[in-house]
Amino acid sequence: LDGVIDYLPNPTEVPEVEGENPRDKEEKLKRPHSDNAPFSALVFKVVSDTHGDLTYMRIYSGILKKGSRVINPGNGKKENVSRIFEMHAKDRQPLEEVGAGNIVAVVGIKDSITGDTLCDQDEPIILERMDFPEPVISMSIEPNTADDNRKLGEALVTIRREDPSFQSHYDDETGQTIIAGMGELHLEIIKNRLVRDMKIGVQVGKPRVSYREAIGGSAQNIQGKFKKQTGGRGQFGDVTINIKPFSKEEAEEAGLNFKENIAFENKIIGGKIPKEFIPSVEYGIRQTALSGITAGYPLINVKVELIDGSYHTVDSSQVAFEQAARLALREAVSKAGSVLLEPIMKVVILTPDEYLGNITGDMASRRGMITDTEDRGHVKVVNAEVPLSEMFGYTTVLRGMSQGRAANSMEFLAYRPMPPSLQAELVKSGG
Repeated sequence: LDGVIDYLPNPTEVPEVEGENPRDKEEKLKRPHSDNAPFSALVFKVVSDTHGDLTYMRIYSGILKKGSRVINPGNGKKENVSRIFEMHAKDRQPLEEVGAGNIVAVVGIKDSITGDTLCDQDEPIILERMDFPEPVISMSIEPNTADDNRKLGEALVTIRREDPSFQSHYDDETGQTIIAGMGELHLEIIKNRLVRDMKIGVQVGKPRVSYREAIGGSAQNIQGKFKKQTGGRGQFGDVTINIKPFSKEEAEEAGLNFKENIAFENKIIGGKIPKEFIPSVEYGIRQTALSGITAGYPLINVKVELIDGSYHTVDSSQVAFEQAARLALREAVSKAGSVLLEPIMKVVILTPDEYLGNITGDMASRRGMITDTEDRGHVKVVNAEVPLSEMFGYTTVLRGMSQGRAANSMEFLAYRPMPPSLQAELVKSGG
C-alpha cells in the first residue's frame, strides 16, 4: 500500500470523466471527480443474492444517497436506491451515502445491467460504453420437468443480467430454448450453475458454431413490392432500397444506429411513403437480417438505404410495408452476393519445447495460422488464429499430445469469410 501511495497518481488528479449527452448524441459532457458535481456512476457487475440483486458500481461524480432515485439514460428507466453497501469480501457495511471515487454495491436496481450508466435525473450523461462480444457458440437446453421449465426461464433472465456476453432465446421452429456464449467452457459453466447452484434439471444438445452472413458487394435500386387482393380491403406496400457493406466505425461516424450490426437510413424525399410506414420498413429489414437469407444465420455489417417507394391510400398498411421490405432485402442480397463468416479464435498455447512441432502441425491441420512463437522461461508460447469450428475438444487433444504438460487459452478474435468449399458444404448440410 505504501507503494500505491508513493508511486500511483492521486485520484483527484485524473482528468474529468467524459460522456455523451443522451438528449444530443453529438454533445460531449464532462464530469469532475467531485462530490459537488452531478451524480454519475458506471455499473460494472450484477450479482444475484439471497437478499436481492446486488449492483456493483463505481461512482465517478456526485453523491449517492440511500433512498434516492436515479436514472439509466440508456433505457430511460428510473431506479430506486434501496440500500447501499461497502463490500469487504462476504461482509457488507451499510452506508447512508457515498461520494465520488467509491465502489459500492446497491440493492434496488431492477433494469440496469453491466456497462450501464446511472446518473442524476436532471443532469443525464452516458459514460463510455462497454462493448461485449457476440456469442460464437450455441446449444439447445431442455428442462426435465414442468417445474424445471418454469425455473429455467427465470434463471436465464438472471444469468443474462449478470453476464451480457451470454444470450438465450426460444426457437419457434424447433420448440427449443437456445443458449449462446463465448465458448465450450463458458456454456459448460452456465449448465453446471443451472444444475448445481439453481437445482434445475436440464438436458443439453451438442454445441454449434454461431456463423454469420455478409454481402460480397453492393446492390442498387432493388424493389420489393407486396400486393395482395382478397376481395375486401387489399394489401399494398412498395419500397426500393440500396445495400452495401458497412462497418460499426462507419455507422458511428455517420451517426446511424448499428443495432444487430445493421444500419438503416431513410433517404426518401417527399411523401412517397408516409412517415408512419417507415418504422415498419425498418422493422422488416432488421427482422429479415436477423433470420438470415442464405443459410439462416444473422446478416451483419450491411447498410440499407430506403430511396424510393409508393403507397395506396386504402390498401397500404404497416404489415404490407414490412413484407415489401423483407422481399426487397432478400432480392438485394441475392444480387450483391452473400458470404458466410465464421468466428476466428485467438489461441495461446504454453508448451515445453519438445512438443512444439506436434502442436504447430496440429494447428495447421485445423486451418490455424501461427502468428507468433516466443520463449517464456522454460516453455514456448504459441500464438495462433484458428476457426472455432476446428477447436471442439481441443483441450483434451492438447493434453494427449503433451502428456498433460501443455495448456491453452482461447478468446474470440473476429468473424472472417469461410473458404468457398466449406461454405457450400455448410449450406448443403443446413448448418
